[in-house]
Amino acid sequence: MEEAKVVETKDGPIPVASAFSGHQEVVEAKEGTISVASAFSGHQEAVQDRDHKFLTRAVEEAYRGVECGDGGPFGAVVVRNDEVVVSCHNLVLKKTDPTAHAEVTAIREACKKLNKIELSDCEIYASCEPCPMCFGAIHLSRIKRLVYGAKAEAAIAIGFDDFIADALRGTGFYQKANLEIKRADGKEAIIAEQVFEKTKAKFQLY
Repeated sequence: MEEAKVVETKDGPIPVASAFSGHQEVVEAKEGTISVASAFSGHQEAVQDRDHKFLTRAVEEAYRGVECGDGGPFGAVVVRNDEVVVSCHNLVLKKTDPTAHAEVTAIREACKKLNKIELSDCEIYASCEPCPMCFGAIHLSRIKRLVYGAKAEAAIAIGFDDFIADALRGTGFYQKANLEIKRADGKEAIIAEQVFEKTKAKFQLY
């Protein structure tokens, strides 16, 4: 006959099944112990607030670029250890350079500022879903996390037609990347998508 598995407790041995069913996972907090579920929920809210802050900064850059006449309504922010490394917008018209997208510009400036060619300890926040070139730059720079606001369709709707989102959406057979990708939702997505409607009469399509 198989021996029942037991665990030792301060009150003596009890069956493993009983110990497991009666056990509630807890984590340490300043106020004492709290359930893992509560801790996870709090962590998720903190991440959401953090993402909102940096994505809002990227959206502000998108507006700034249009107001300056520098390029289209796109902004990007590179973050390292919860600090903004660089905050950039699209410079295609200003630099007469079709590759001067917000994300590429931000990556170039971040590499210069940090004096290194890989950004594996950084995240990037983009006001809109990156185009293939920008996604490639993000991948090559080894950025560990991408958060974007508006979907490509928001830009396509006002005339931008150079988006191929297969790689980001996981439908591109050959395009793979080892980084976390998150599309914002709720108010973060709304404010990012509003950029296009509010600026479409203020800039020149290229």
